[in-house]
Amino acid sequence: MKLAYCFSALIFFSWSCSQDSTNNSTTNAAPNIVFLFADDFTFSAIHALGNQTVKTPNLDRLVRSGAAFTHAYNMGGWHGAICVASRSMIISGASLWPALDVQKRWTESDGKAVEATWAKVMEKAGYDTYMTGKWHVRAAVDASFQNTKNVRPGGMPPDYWIGNDTIGAILRKTYDSGGDLSEVLPMGYNRPVNEYDTSWSASDPTHGGFWEGGTHWSEVVKHTALDFIEQSNQSQNPFFMYLAFNAPHDPRQAPQEYLDMYPVDQIPLPASFLPEYPYKDSIGNTPLLRDEALAPYPRTVYAVKTHIREYYAIISHLDQQIGEILDALEATGKMDNTYIFFTGDHGLSVGRHGLIGKQSLFDHSIRVPLMITGPSIPANSKVHTDVYLQDIMATSLELAGIPKPDYVFFNSFLELARGETVEGSYPAVYGAYVDFQRMIRKDGFKLLVYPKIEKVLLFDLEQDPDEINNLSEQPQYQEKVQSMFNDLITLQKEMQDPLDLQPLRERLMRKGLRD
Repeated sequence: MKLAYCFSALIFFSWSCSQDSTNNSTTNAAPNIVFLFADDFTFSAIHALGNQTVKTPNLDRLVRSGAAFTHAYNMGGWHGAICVASRSMIISGASLWPALDVQKRWTESDGKAVEATWAKVMEKAGYDTYMTGKWHVRAAVDASFQNTKNVRPGGMPPDYWIGNDTIGAILRKTYDSGGDLSEVLPMGYNRPVNEYDTSWSASDPTHGGFWEGGTHWSEVVKHTALDFIEQSNQSQNPFFMYLAFNAPHDPRQAPQEYLDMYPVDQIPLPASFLPEYPYKDSIGNTPLLRDEALAPYPRTVYAVKTHIREYYAIISHLDQQIGEILDALEATGKMDNTYIFFTGDHGLSVGRHGLIGKQSLFDHSIRVPLMITGPSIPANSKVHTDVYLQDIMATSLELAGIPKPDYVFFNSFLELARGETVEGSYPAVYGAYVDFQRMIRKDGFKLLVYPKIEKVLLFDLEQDPDEINNLSEQPQYQEKVQSMFNDLITLQKEMQDPLDLQPLRERLMRKGLRD
């Protein structure tokens, strides 16, 4: 496997100068756009971006060959499936709350109201459009893309549905009746209890999940992508590929050789590890939330390290599939006019702050890696300006020479990627999770608001990137808290946020923002 990685890296840096007449491109031709989309991929899970444990040689190739954005964010979500909101935003161009209305229209119209999606805009400009993998807004997929193959919903443990109930519904019924939650959880949840717990094997294909059909789903997406790349050689049109992997979403399954790369005793414990988050019951992260039910309460060092191990293993397996896609793209001879984007739909806690899922507004859950490579992008460059991951849509339109439609909220980051500016489009980054949490990031600080318990947290992200030390109650930071809370309320109005925080702000101001 290591030889395969090395061979892939050599191919990547050996740019072919020979092209046949069919594939010959010019600087005036519309570029090909390839969008690589991972699920639950936190910003810190790429080796070349600072993680010394995870092995990601092919994603490292992308980092070295283009621009890596170190501060790219998702806005949050309307319910526990954060991926739905993220994917609705990137395909529609709408910000969080307007995207909820857009998704409802898609569903009610059975996918007919999709004329303004990213793919349809590209198609109207002459692109061949293709999608494979996870959609999660399925009402729009077939009507959006000209070509689709092997589309499926989000990755879940095989027993996510039990009869007519989801795991979440079963947990709620059991909790309300005073039952033991651990007794109703199917295989793959509430594990590992200890080092002797063998109730789940992440490399066992009989568990279903990503092995459904006998082939790992990351490999299915890879194979369908390779088929389309081969077909693209027969067309004179530029192509837009939307390749959406379910990995590294749970169930975090990978072949045993990838799990063997990460012995549990060599997995570092996150700096923000906690057995339980103290406010979990008030921010929507209770044991009744499906994601949080994956690991036992309280979190143990062994359980968290095991989940991280499986997370890194499936990432390395995903990385191998991406490497083969990159190799195939290079073999077309079109790389001098092809741009590749990589990002995740949101991050993941995996034991940080006592949490397992992505339903929080800490950086580990809303911040993602974002890379862009292409002929006009400086190699091995870093961009530290704040962006939203959904800016990829507007950036691709600018690359294609397509005017950005008025209804698209997000902005192109092409000038940032090219090193032509360091000024961003957003004075602050906004975040929301249902009515449980609100967030604003501005000038290196983050303010978290928990309305249910009238609690605010303030973090200095430059001095405290792991968001451990709450500064909100220190007298010297009262002015900062007040100014950021005011900015958050202003930002809420711009975002059409339905949650009114003004009464809470006034009460907290009277209390001096202290318990």
